[in-house]
Amino acid sequence: MDRFLIVRLGSLGDVIHAIPAAAALKTAYPQARVDWMVDPSYAELLGLVRCVDRVIPVDPRAIKRGIARVRFKQTLSGLRSEDYDAVLDLQGLLKSAMLARSVRGRKTIGFAKAHLREPLARFFYTQTLDPSGIPHVIYKNLGLLESLRIYDRRVRFPLEIPRTAVVEEVARQFGVEGYALINPGAAWPNKQWPPERFGALASAIAAAHRLRSLVLWGPDEQDIARRVVDASAGAAELSPPTTITDLLGIAHGARLMVSGDTGPLHIAAAAGAPIVSLFGPTRPERNGPWGLYDAALSRADRCSCLYQRRCHKAARCIDDIEVADVMAAVCRRLEACG
Repeated sequence: MDRFLIVRLGSLGDVIHAIPAAAALKTAYPQARVDWMVDPSYAELLGLVRCVDRVIPVDPRAIKRGIARVRFKQTLSGLRSEDYDAVLDLQGLLKSAMLARSVRGRKTIGFAKAHLREPLARFFYTQTLDPSGIPHVIYKNLGLLESLRIYDRRVRFPLEIPRTAVVEEVARQFGVEGYALINPGAAWPNKQWPPERFGALASAIAAAHRLRSLVLWGPDEQDIARRVVDASAGAAELSPPTTITDLLGIAHGARLMVSGDTGPLHIAAAAGAPIVSLFGPTRPERNGPWGLYDAALSRADRCSCLYQRRCHKAARCIDDIEVADVMAAVCRRLEACG
């Protein structure tokens, strides 16, 4: 076998969690081509993954519209001519399964019904696999490779670590003492720890470890980040605007990352940053940090809005995590770094 296509369109964290499967596939078949179909928003990240030979941006939301539809048909025609030995759908949605099957590879491989977010997706696969008993999504993705007789379970992120102008600016700004990263935003309001607590945490980290914090922000998150800085008693600074490429380089140089369950957290973990993570309505056992010493503070067991974007109760479960709890985890994680 010499040609493979991975279909994992999004989201950012899930794309990151699929990279070890691509690495294992390339290790098993080093001469093969490994291509990846992804949402255009995340093509920048995959361009930094050494084991991916070709990134194919496809936006399913746009293919019904005019010129985008024409381009999609051209892309699909080109993919069919590649004659892929196997197309692996690591997403498990109807749209991803349909895209995977439409490529007309020799095999279209996906998860069994119990592991699909949309069970009807299974009808588009020619082969399914049931990775029962495997909680974390990284290992589920690696488990799907058993269908190709690949049993490699090593978690590897063969990433090109960039040194962009923003990365260099941050390195100069904090100097040899380094910096902690704080990421207060999240796509789900239910995943956001209060910014004032992040600010208090930054102040405590500076007092205990002489380590200042850089506060990250993404689209529509700058006000949240400013609230963290304002509450930090001068211990935190606002990050400049960053791309995914910038974020990867900044995270690689960080002495610590504190964040809720969101894309930047998983970028930082893939870049090798020490992690302290906060989980409310999602389970860290499924998609939390995987490093031996990384910490996950979770309230998922008491959450009544599990895997829902917004909380329907008066108090959110993530708000039960106190600053002292996070600070204790930070101290343990920094001590583990030596």
